[in-house]
Amino acid sequence: MDIKLFFSAILKFLTGLIIVALLLFIPANSFEYWNAWLFMGLLFVPMFIAGIILMIKNPELLKKRLNAKEKENEQRRVVIFSGLMFIAGFIVAGLNFRYSFITLPNTVVNVSSVIFLLAYILYAEVLRENSYLSRTIYVQDNQTVVDKGMYAVVRHPMYATTILLFLTIPLILGSIISFVIFLAYPIIISKRIKNEEEVLERDLDGYAEYKKKVRYKVIPFIW
Repeated sequence: MDIKLFFSAILKFLTGLIIVALLLFIPANSFEYWNAWLFMGLLFVPMFIAGIILMIKNPELLKKRLNAKEKENEQRRVVIFSGLMFIAGFIVAGLNFRYSFITLPNTVVNVSSVIFLLAYILYAEVLRENSYLSRTIYVQDNQTVVDKGMYAVVRHPMYATTILLFLTIPLILGSIISFVIFLAYPIIISKRIKNEEEVLERDLDGYAEYKKKVRYKVIPFIW
């Protein structure tokens, strides 16, 4: 086992857990914000399990997923705007609980939780299908075009699953106002996809032909 990678993964996991907890519970001014506990369980328990599996079976992919240092200027802006979206959405969700602006019914929360878990399973499947899935945009040594499985349906199944994940988060947290904030994500990710495809078409052999073969980027028959 790569001890350095192990501790790096644990540190990032705990840091993410603490940051999310602070962004939710401080605005809520209460630890009785059960939606927050539900969301953190849905997010971090599968994340921990997936991290252990990657550590054992594919440490190189785990290393790529932990690296968030973007080389492309456009991607740096995407990361900044995404971060601001999450911060604003979480804080507003906590305030929504604290002041009871708009309360969503438990049915919406429960259905959203199921969709979130299904999207997480699809996310894991994308990771299984594509071992080149770095968090940063660049063409790796000996990288080839992946065109099987979900990649035969859309060119960016990872972003398709994250749209499902991120748009269900504010509903799990019980905040329709946060949901409106998170609607910025598809717009933000469209900028990332545009730049990513420019890089891949320029540097990855066969990607231009793959684009002709698989027409849709994220949503079949729509986008």
